This record gives sequence, C-alpha cells and structure tokens, in this order.
Amino acid sequence: MRIVYSRSSTATQSLLRQRHILTEAGLLVRTEGVAEGFRPADGVLLFEDPATTSKIPALERPAFAKVAAAAHPGDVLTVSELFRLCRDLIDIHAVRDWCQARGVALRVLSGPLSNFHDLAANDATTALLINVIIAVGQFQRDLQNELTAEGIAAAEAEGRYRGRPPVLACAAIRTALTGLLPGQPDPPLLIPTEGGPAARDDPAEASG
Repeated sequence: MRIVYSRSSTATQSLLRQRHILTEAGLLVRTEGVAEGFRPADGVLLFEDPATTSKIPALERPAFAKVAAAAHPGDVLTVSELFRLCRDLIDIHAVRDWCQARGVALRVLSGPLSNFHDLAANDATTALLINVIIAVGQFQRDLQNELTAEGIAAAEAEGRYRGRPPVLACAAIRTALTGLLPGQPDPPLLIPTEGGPAARDDPAEASG
C-alpha cells in the first residue's frame, strides 16, 4: 500500500502545490466534480493535516495517527516535500525510527533527499546525509530568524517599527461607518482578513 501524507501550516495556505507534485508522481488523480479537484490513485491512501504547524512533532499530529493505524510492513509513506512532514533532526529521526519499527519505507518527492529510495533505511550513508542536509536547513532557518530579529530591533531603536497593524472586528467597523452615515442602511463590509479575501460578519456574531 502507498500512503501519502501532506500538511499545511495555516488555514489560508493551500495544499495545491503538494497535490500537483503528488499528481505528477501518479499518487493523485485529477477529478472533475470534486471540490479539491484531486483524489487518491488506486492503491493509495491520502491523509492530510490542514492548518497544522510544523512545531507539532509529526508523530503527534491527528492525520499521522491515521497513518499509523493504516500502515503495514512493506508499505511506502510518501510526502511531497520533507518539511511537510518534519523540520528538524529530532523529528526526522523519530519518523525514521517509527518507519523502521513497522517496516515502512519513507520517500520524499522533491528536494535534496528525493533521490533516496528509502529515507528510513538503516544504513550509515543514509543517516549521515540526512543529518547533514537537515542540519544545514535548520542553520538557514535559525540564521534567517536572527537576521529578522536584528532588523526589528534596529527599526525599534530608530522608532520605525510599529509591529503589525491592529485588526478591528467587523462589527466595530460597521458601527463606525454607520455613525458617519446616519440614516443609511448598514453598509456591506468587504474587509480583507486573515481568514479570506473578505469578511462580512463579526466572528463573535457568527459563532453565536
């Protein structure tokens, strides 16, 4: 059995790029009339973790629990990109140990580790290359975070950094607009938000 795992970090992040990579590999099939436009190919199980941060270890994510329940010796666990599964050495080794214990192969379709037939193989060469590549990637992320923090600190020292602009609830904006236009019907709100291109209702009102 071929098992596919994919993940997005936020609710607004699309899984489309991953699905295209998986389709090119023959693991997904384009389907008309399906909302997502894709379905697993025959003999493929698809598990997805939408809006799931990589800070949660792979083995603790909801969809991976389903992977664990479905996996059997001889199966192949495939991801489009390694960072969709894990980002640091601790996590990749935890996944490798999990795969080795269950006799499951691990494959990545893109990136520097895509040439490996089985990333869970228990040999010194595979372990060495994984350690080097993941460590370099972690170094790049840490360096980027340091440079970002330094830039913010410099901007704050010069009085140029104000942080992210505050987000007003739609109800507050509607109240303000109604006060400016007395006697007029409530104006429609098309305010860009993090949840989508436009929001029409206050989250508190919607949940009620």
